[in-house]
Amino acid sequence: MIPLLLVLLLALILFGAGFALKALWWIAVIVLVVWLLGFVVRPAASGGRRGRWYRWYRW
Repeated sequence: MIPLLLVLLLALILFGAGFALKALWWIAVIVLVVWLLGFVVRPAASGGRRGRWYRWYRW
């Protein structure tokens, strides 16, 4: 009985970890797409220059 419970517990842990990792991958892909879109669709600043995507990004 105990080995069966251990196997079920291990399967539950591995399923939970797999689901969490898959969700984190999707979140990472979405963040990457938003980050890349920020370089393409950033607004124009004064003087016709492209605006800054990040506030702390200084040239």
